[in-house]
Amino acid sequence: MSRGFGAREPRANLAPMTRRAYDSARTGRLAACLLPLALVACATQANPPTVEAAAPPSVAETSAPAPTAAADGLLPPVPQPPERPVAPESVTDPAIPREQRIANFVDYTVQTYGVSPQRIRDTLARAEYKQNIIDAISRPAEAVRPWRDYRPIFVNDQRISGGVRFYREHRDALERVAAETGVPAEYIVSIIGVETSYGRITGNFRVVDALYTLAFDFPRRAPFFAGELAQLFALIEEEPQLDVMALKGSYAGAMGMGQFMPSSYRLWAKDGDGDGRRDLLTHTPDVFASIANYFVVHGWERGAPVVARADRAPGADEFRPENMEPVHPQAQLAARGYTPRAGEPVAEGATLLTFDGDAGQEYWLGYRNFYVITRYNRSPMYSLAVHQLAQAIRAGVGSP
Repeated sequence: MSRGFGAREPRANLAPMTRRAYDSARTGRLAACLLPLALVACATQANPPTVEAAAPPSVAETSAPAPTAAADGLLPPVPQPPERPVAPESVTDPAIPREQRIANFVDYTVQTYGVSPQRIRDTLARAEYKQNIIDAISRPAEAVRPWRDYRPIFVNDQRISGGVRFYREHRDALERVAAETGVPAEYIVSIIGVETSYGRITGNFRVVDALYTLAFDFPRRAPFFAGELAQLFALIEEEPQLDVMALKGSYAGAMGMGQFMPSSYRLWAKDGDGDGRRDLLTHTPDVFASIANYFVVHGWERGAPVVARADRAPGADEFRPENMEPVHPQAQLAARGYTPRAGEPVAEGATLLTFDGDAGQEYWLGYRNFYVITRYNRSPMYSLAVHQLAQAIRAGVGSP
């Protein structure tokens, strides 16, 4: 959620639903791009424009059936919700004059979401192009940090102690959501800690300016951002308490404590306390329920492990899976020379992760729930940092 740009290194505020720079020893051919996702974050998925097809599954607990190996010996991937719609070429083709693209955007948003055309025109007339947003999103990515340098950004004494305080302050609400969804409270807290430092840093750009600028003046990602701008108008119709001109967030348009993009907000935000609203900006019952729901919708399995430290057998060949899907049976990984370290949790179905740690290369087995965290933010380092911060918070708080 959402999926956030919240932890883009080291600039910390972009949201669920974002692709970030991967570790130099990244897993397979994973693209380093800017946009769940989540939430946060954080989220840059793109596909046909039919929002009805993307209706969110229930927040009811997901129970994973026993995996069955395919002909190639791999297990089936974790089922995922439909990808979110993007805007059509009539809105995003840079060969079309800008004013015509904006007019086409109005038509697209009216036809897709039923928003008043006058409301869209009036809002766009007040939106502002921001060169600093283009500069920020166009800036070459920083040199990719290895895990030994990335980890201390998010797993440190200050963020751990902040997470323990935040957990204790909101214990009842967090543990109620955890009991209902199966997502442990410490992971909800950790996402908020990594994305926005427990709600302290949520972004200073007007969301409408960010999405307006990127929809019409950043052609490379225009389909995604124009789609998100349309979703913003639909969101305001559904959540009238939100003031479209006052919403602040990241330079990519992610907002709130969990850094949800508008589509993530619409599809997966939850009313956590039954007051009839979904407020992800500061209303913690909704924030907690929504982050948990994002995990559940993307396949979280109650009580299952997240990740395990692994050992590599002497002489074993280097293995770089194509992606982070947990489709490799333990027997297959063992045959390659990679096994869970003694005392680490074991689950059927994993991917192999390789990081540059303080003492050399580290090997980890990412299970189904680790994969779910990567749906919030595609970086495996982000997901491992969320896990380790969550574990440290749990240790500080004590057993639930």
